[in-house]
Amino acid sequence: MGLVRAGSAAIFNPTANAMDTPLHEAFDHGKRISPKLPEGKKNFLIDIDGTICEDIPNEEPDRMATAAIFEGALETCNGWYDEGHIITFFTSRTEEHRAVTADWLDRHGFKYHAILFGKPRGGNYHWIDNHVVWATLYDGKFTNLVEVDGKVQAFRKS
Repeated sequence: MGLVRAGSAAIFNPTANAMDTPLHEAFDHGKRISPKLPEGKKNFLIDIDGTICEDIPNEEPDRMATAAIFEGALETCNGWYDEGHIITFFTSRTEEHRAVTADWLDRHGFKYHAILFGKPRGGNYHWIDNHVVWATLYDGKFTNLVEVDGKVQAFRKS
């Protein structure tokens, strides 16, 4: 059973084992820091609308229950889950969409650890973190991930 805390709201997914992939203690200069996933394991943050199913705006919640699933989304996401990666759906849907969203994911057979609601809308995301961040732009088809060379923005070295 999986129980994940996001802010003050607990997100429960009965199909998930919260510690399928245990975190490892980490230290920096002798001080404990945030724990890390084992080598080779990833925290997948996956959008819902326009990524695993048709893009439905929050202003039309009546369409969410019948959203068309995108080909390959279920198999790819569940494959990552089965490999021991952490699957978290990170969506711009709001808390009022929690029940319809969880029901849709469960009805289609998605395996996941958590759902995080309230992602900022509008795209053009720029994530700054002290942990490694990978970004994958969904462009209409789920395939195996491959490494490509590209430009990134980074802080200037002092």
